[in-house]
Amino acid sequence: MADETAEDLLVASCLAAAAQGDISAYYDLGVAYSTGSHGVDCDLIEAHKWFNLAAVAGHAEAQLCRADIADEMTAREIAEAQRRAREWLSAASRRAA
Repeated sequence: MADETAEDLLVASCLAAAAQGDISAYYDLGVAYSTGSHGVDCDLIEAHKWFNLAAVAGHAEAQLCRADIADEMTAREIAEAQRRAREWLSAASRRAA
């Protein structure tokens, strides 16, 4: 149970850091969702979203990971991931204002 709580806290802390624009947190969330680790289910759409946000911000490893998982996704899934990334950025700009 303690391990599950720690994993939940890791994702929660990454989400909080991501809300502040932390590029490493974007990447870490991409890893968690792409591998189904740290208390989250494997979700390639969410993984692509987070890798995309990190890649756009200049994270080189995220660019490679985004390309790797895109090979396993349909065009519709990639479009959904991109829509979610734009939505996140839009919400982040509203939070900053």
